[in-house]
Amino acid sequence: MRSESVALSRVVSEADVPPPPSRAARLRALATETFDVLIIGGGVTGAGSARDAALRGLKVALVERDDFASGTSSRSSRLIHGGLRYLEHGHLGLVFESSIERQRLLRLAPHLVRPLAFIWPVYAGARVPRWKLNAGLMLYDALSLFRNVKGYRRLSARQVHAAEPGLRTDHLKGGARYYDAATDDARLTLANAVGASEAGAVVLNHASVKGLVLEQGQAHGATVVDHLTGEEVTVRARVIVNATGPWSDEIRRLDAPNGTSPAVRGSKGVHLAVPRERINHRDAFTLLSPKDGRVMFVLPADNFTIIGTTETSTRAHPAEVRASESDVAYLLESANAFFPEARLTRADVVSAWAGIRPLVASGYHGTQADAGSASREHAIDVSPSGVLAISGGKLTTYRVMARDVVDAVERRLGQPRRRSPTDALPLPGGDIRALDAEFAAARAEVGDDATAVHLVRAYGSRWRRVWALTREDATLSRPLAEGLPYRAAEAAWGVTHELVHTLSDLLIRRLKVAFETRDQGHAAARVAAEVMAPRLGWDAAETQRQLDVYAADALRLFGVDPAEA
Repeated sequence: MRSESVALSRVVSEADVPPPPSRAARLRALATETFDVLIIGGGVTGAGSARDAALRGLKVALVERDDFASGTSSRSSRLIHGGLRYLEHGHLGLVFESSIERQRLLRLAPHLVRPLAFIWPVYAGARVPRWKLNAGLMLYDALSLFRNVKGYRRLSARQVHAAEPGLRTDHLKGGARYYDAATDDARLTLANAVGASEAGAVVLNHASVKGLVLEQGQAHGATVVDHLTGEEVTVRARVIVNATGPWSDEIRRLDAPNGTSPAVRGSKGVHLAVPRERINHRDAFTLLSPKDGRVMFVLPADNFTIIGTTETSTRAHPAEVRASESDVAYLLESANAFFPEARLTRADVVSAWAGIRPLVASGYHGTQADAGSASREHAIDVSPSGVLAISGGKLTTYRVMARDVVDAVERRLGQPRRRSPTDALPLPGGDIRALDAEFAAARAEVGDDATAVHLVRAYGSRWRRVWALTREDATLSRPLAEGLPYRAAEAAWGVTHELVHTLSDLLIRRLKVAFETRDQGHAAARVAAEVMAPRLGWDAAETQRQLDVYAADALRLFGVDPAEA
């Protein structure tokens, strides 16, 4: 166990961003050192827990079977929000907690979390009438202690139409504008994994837990398999944390092979991306689908619009879940009901994807309860062998979940609880005094507005280090995909500084190429492979194998099932 002061002293200056240790060095550390805590799962909760624990001075290992954010944490609505719709189900504590965390993340990661204005239109006969919406928004602002970006504002029908002319006006009674925040979910997760590494944690993606090491009935480690080399190592740790989200019950079965009742019940959420010009909107929208009255969103994402989400219970395996044609039809029909001039068709869909929200099974009320009403509260339990498992929660409250996990780890270690430093310490790249000044500096240096904005939003104060690579090698300034702001330098930086080992790591999670191209990044993969191959030691045969693996990954994640899954 290291001291907290030593851990904090290792927090990296933004002027000096050293690469993480080599993969071989990290594997060697896993095999030879004994850790205070081994965290299984590299989603936002696992990565956040690793960063928190390392910053408190614990000796931390984190392993992830695929890549950081490869599951739920890269397939969300990309919102950091208080959870307005949760008010309807009486989850006031969660809304309060989420609102406080939204405010905190806007401050600690201003490059990754940015304010987003929403319009909620109200039509005659709507399930949520104007009086109820206004009352809810007043409570929503109150639960944020009136510290949101701006307070909500009532809008007349005329004001709604003036703000968004493409919105349907017949039977429109008015509405309201309120504020939440948007994020890049995968990069928020990555920032925590990188922050954990920079604080001294040993983090390894593409490495899965094959079994637990049990001694006298207690878990003291795990057998970990490196999927890139096939090497198998035994990791020794005083405490084990299961932070695998929708995979939680698989790890529980390693702990209790004779079976346990499911602790996680999946809720499937589907999103679509369409060209933003098709709807031509400025703000985000919260809408009630005319199909079934469920809350859905229409969200601006640069040149694209994200439409989502569905909310249905599912038994699909989290690695295989994807959108179905019925999901796509539901979202298109719902959106067209509000934007009749858009006339969205299946051909407008650039990409469609699905994720599983790992809700606490006990949060459902009754066997027929719908996923929309299930609680988003999180829970931590301890198995008979001492494995801590974190279930439930939501992206917005990941930091609180991580704090609670590390508090529980310290209790298991029998040591006094130390205050989490993550409530005040910026995430990597988040040490920005003035975001507008960073945008201006990037525009002046890069010379392309879209690329400049993207670099600042993705890397924060570290964008200069990424762009500096283009001065060393001019070919790295070329686009990865035509019409998108992503550059080849990001592939090089990803390999050296962001734990990128595969094309999917780069094009699906470090960047949004796969979400924003109709071929789901296949053409960009060849450009990226040219940059990555010499840095990762791929020969021609291995490069082709990596391209084939990427094609399979893209089909698995973005293919659309012909029938309901």
